[in-house]
Amino acid sequence: MDFTESAEHLAIRDAVREIGAKYGHEYFARCTREGGFTEELWNEIFSAGFGGVNLPERYGGGGGGLTEMAIVIEELAAQGCPLLFLIVAGMCGPIISDFGTDGQRERWLPGIASGRTRMAFAVTEADAGSNSTNIATSATQDGDRWLINGAKQFITGLDVADAVLVVARTGTDARGLGLLSLFIVDTDAPGLTFSPIPMEIKAPDHQFSVFIDNVAVPADRLIGGVPDQGLTQVFSGLNPERVNVAAQATGLGRYFLAKAVSYAKDRQIWSVPIGAHQGVAHPLAEARVQLELARLMASKAAWLFDHRSPDVGEAAAVAKLAAADAVLFAFDQAVQVHGGNAFASEYGIGDLWGLTRLMRSAPVSREMVLNYVAQHALGLPRSY
Repeated sequence: MDFTESAEHLAIRDAVREIGAKYGHEYFARCTREGGFTEELWNEIFSAGFGGVNLPERYGGGGGGLTEMAIVIEELAAQGCPLLFLIVAGMCGPIISDFGTDGQRERWLPGIASGRTRMAFAVTEADAGSNSTNIATSATQDGDRWLINGAKQFITGLDVADAVLVVARTGTDARGLGLLSLFIVDTDAPGLTFSPIPMEIKAPDHQFSVFIDNVAVPADRLIGGVPDQGLTQVFSGLNPERVNVAAQATGLGRYFLAKAVSYAKDRQIWSVPIGAHQGVAHPLAEARVQLELARLMASKAAWLFDHRSPDVGEAAAVAKLAAADAVLFAFDQAVQVHGGNAFASEYGIGDLWGLTRLMRSAPVSREMVLNYVAQHALGLPRSY
């Protein structure tokens, strides 16, 4: 084991931190207020080569893996810029890289690696929840094309995406479970419509309900060219999603902790900084401990994924749970230290509550993580 980050990883952290600090949370908040995408930050991250850091070099990527992408996501969040859509982009490219045909890789990966092509990911359905094999969206073969019908919910970034990776049922196995396939669908395809979901989360990345009415896609939009292979493809994307959410959570936790520590050093009551009191200092130290533990687990999960370990499922789920708990604790301590100022816009804390709380519920709930650990790690009977 080597817990010292490589010079390459440290260089990525430094460079991304510098870019994130150039924009900062004020930029993130302004984009949110104006309803616009973080266009300038997105373009700079990709032009510097960090947005596609986890894609093969032959397609314009950085040649790295999930470890490198998690670093990018964490460092941006640590500067107050938690980009949800970057997590989505970090899922789609590797799925095409790992499972796509040569033609699909040539067609899509260069654009994704450069940031010129933006791709959303659509798996969530209102009546399926975490049970992906129960999705109702279906795709049927019609000659040399596929016809897709169904609906998706809480899909991030449809307003800025050029295409969306749609998970659809293409058959049913002997147990009655859905056989899944993944299709690349243009967001302006006839029959595909989407509408924004009003959210209390203050972020420039918007959520949408998606309606798919007899959308026709050519055969070359089926990932891998062979139907019913989608379950493996989906889970190859869900584990990185959980690790990247953990990275974003720990980065955001670092942002809250830095805010709280700075305030605790400067704010004086009775002629001493409030950070001199154990009632303030100890909760902040506890937040640091929780964040470091979560970062360690996220690093382990990313390493396991990059090394194709079969143990990555549990590690990714545990990392996400630990990081979600840690960032919520850090947020709460930042609010407590700032007092009423935490709710003033200028301090850049209160507006992040919704996004911070979301991480405990999505992309997989805390309860489902505990179900997984109880069954697969402890050998207890399945409870669902």
